[in-house]
This record gives sequence, C-alpha cells and structure tokens, in this order.
Amino acid sequence: MNGNTQGSRHKVVIVGAGFGGLSAAMALKNADVDVTVIDRQNHHLFQPLLYQVATAALTPAEIAAPIRSVLKDQMNTTVFMDAVIGVDPKERRVHTAGGRDIVYDTLVLATGARHSYFGNDSWAAHAPGLKTIDDATRLRQRILLAFENAEMVEDDRERRADLTFLIVGGGPTGVEMAGAIAELARSVSHDFRNIDAKSARTILVEGGPRILPQFDEKLSAQAEEDLAELGVEVRTNAMVTEISDGVAKVGDEELAVSTMIWAAGVQASRAAQWLGVEASRAGHVVVGPDLTVPGYPEIYAIGDTASHMPEGAARPLPGVAPVAKQMGQYVGHRIKRIAAGKDPGGRFRYHDLGSMATIGRNHAIAEMGRLKIRGLIGWLFWGIAHIYFLIGFRNRIAVLFSWIWAYITWQRGVRLITGINGTKAIDAASSAQPAELPPTPPASRKAVA
Repeated sequence: MNGNTQGSRHKVVIVGAGFGGLSAAMALKNADVDVTVIDRQNHHLFQPLLYQVATAALTPAEIAAPIRSVLKDQMNTTVFMDAVIGVDPKERRVHTAGGRDIVYDTLVLATGARHSYFGNDSWAAHAPGLKTIDDATRLRQRILLAFENAEMVEDDRERRADLTFLIVGGGPTGVEMAGAIAELARSVSHDFRNIDAKSARTILVEGGPRILPQFDEKLSAQAEEDLAELGVEVRTNAMVTEISDGVAKVGDEELAVSTMIWAAGVQASRAAQWLGVEASRAGHVVVGPDLTVPGYPEIYAIGDTASHMPEGAARPLPGVAPVAKQMGQYVGHRIKRIAAGKDPGGRFRYHDLGSMATIGRNHAIAEMGRLKIRGLIGWLFWGIAHIYFLIGFRNRIAVLFSWIWAYITWQRGVRLITGINGTKAIDAASSAQPAELPPTPPASRKAVA
C-alpha cells in the first residue's frame, strides 16, 4: 500500500456488503480514505434469519436494511449497486457489469458464497438453496402452495407428495429449516378442511453420522431428539443420489416430494479466478495471517471469500457471520491505521463467541467454550443474540414483536403467496385458456370538453 493510483486520497474498494464487507466499511468511518462499496443488491441481509422468511415467520424488510441507509453518515463512502465481473490486479482496477472500471489502492473482496451441488447443477431447479431474499420468498411460495395444493387434490398419493418436505443437509440451516417447516404445519392445522396439516412429513437428510457436526455430540443428539419431537424424520449416513421434478432418491429409496430444499454445501465466489491465485477445494482464496492475498499485499479477502488457517488450527475458520464480521472489522481498522501512517498491527485473531442453532419453539442449543446450553434457556440465548446482531434499531424491534406475537398466538403472520399464478389447478386453467380482456365499452358519442 505504498502511495496511491492518482495522487489523491487513498482509494478503498469493498466488493460485497454482507457481514464482512459492511463491517469493513463501517470501520473506515472518518478514516482519511475514499471508500467505494459495490454490491449487486441494494440491501444488507441478515442471513441467519433467512429461513424464517422462507417459513412465513418474518418479512424480508425485518431482516434487511438498505446499504445506503446504513452508511448514510459516512461522507467518505460511495455505494454502487452493481455486479463485479472481474479484477485486474496489475492495473488495480475492478470491472463491473455496469461498464465501470473502478480504480483502487486497496481492495477488499467480501463476495460471499453460492450453493454447491457437488457437480449436480441440474438439481438446483428442483431443490433450491437459501442465500438471498429472492430465494427465501420463492421457497415460501413453494411451501405455502404445497398446503394449498394438498387441500385441492383428491388423489391420496399426490396429496402425500404435496405434504412431504425434504431438506438436504444437517447443518444449522437444514436443522433450523426442518424445525420451522414442522412448526408451520402445526400452526396452520386449523385453517384447512380437507387435510390434516399436522400430518405433513418433514425429512432431514445428512450424509454424515450426525446432524450439526460442529457441535458437541451431546448437543447434536439433543437437537435430533428435539426434531423427532416435532415430527421431523432425521436420516443420517444417508446420501441423496438423484433429484428430479417431484422425485428424490435417498440411497435406494425413491421419495415423491413436492418441496425440496438444498442446505448441503457452498461454493465460494469467483474471486480466486479473477486474481488467478491459489484457492481451496471449494474455491476460497487462500489468505495469509493478515488476510491479504499472497503476492498482492493491497488485496484482502474476508468472510466466505477467504480460506484462513489460524496458527495451530486443524482446519480453516468456518464461513459464519461472526468470522466475517471480525475479519471485516480487523481489515477496516488495519487500513485506517496504514492510511494514518501508523503500524498496521499484528495478525488476525478470531475470538470464538460460540455457536448456536435453534430447533423450534423453546428448543435450541448453544455452545460457548465449556458452557453448553440447551432447551428453553438455549432458545432464549439464541433469540437475544440474533436480536443483538441485527442491523438497525427498527429491525430489532420489528423482529422482537413478530416473535412475541407468534409465540403467544401460534400464528405465522406472512402467509402471502404472490408473484406466481397459484395452485396446480389455477396453473392448469391458465395454460389451457388464456385470460381474456374485458370487452371494451362503446365509445361515447358525447364529446369530452
């Protein structure tokens, strides 16, 4: 970071406004640098609660905040809603889909991750994942339509397929989604006349020997018991071998399933390809102790973009929100010190605050060092932590009240199906006979003055 490209103030470009990128930008408030934040969306998303949007517990607005609003008081920061399509590390330029070539002195890559289907990309159309608000709202449509279709059909096999939900992947996202779908089925059970929504079948498939493998074995076993109490079928040491329209093959068993959800793997962004540098098997940029890219001391990779192996650790840091936030804060403060002519400081050190996962109402697990919590206390810890880490006071209050209302009434407040035709019957009618415009009224003979 010697000098700068145009003899003006030091230019910092941050690609991505997730937990890592936004934390880096906020740490540069009042720094003697010019910051440009680029993101393909106009909002920062609190991904840990995205599954609650997909299961009609929260609205997108409650877990997202406009990036410009978050950074509005930072006069040294400009936000572009654009997509980065490449980086020229020699010329120090970022190329965007909008045709911009943005010059940088320091580049922070916080580009996140995408779904990985382990070479079976055709499965994505039938088993979507959960990374964006669009993903969540589409899943919400699928899940709610499954109940509506089941209410309409007369064939028992078709009805059972409509009321079967398959979640692939036993990590936190898969476990929380499975529990939330089972609870949704209970909460809507009195709203239908032809089906017993509580009879909906939720299947969670995990290829490993247990769900939530990053947790203590006893907590993992407790989570499995809690899911079973909700009626979720947990299948461990089970592999999905085929997914097609309405059908999934788990081992040798073929299941008729209307709704499938992918929570089994992630693939890093194309950042390593842009730079032409070493990447992990999942495509993460391998970074040094200070989170810089080897050979490019002016480029940082953080969050899901990076593969960082702490000193003495057996494996790289996980791609979770606390890691990304701490990486972003570290990089922001480091750039700020360098711009002020101070010593940049030492290597990045992650302070593990613990792990949490919720299974359902009054059931969650939390592991913070030697402290292991489960049940109602774990659930309260989980809720308090998520409220605290939400961006914005309004979002915290909105989510808190939504949770209180749902807890008291057992009702889901966001059960709206929008953006598509509707049930199978409506879709069939729409495709069979195009909608006709109403007849045009005869023209009035009276002139309009």
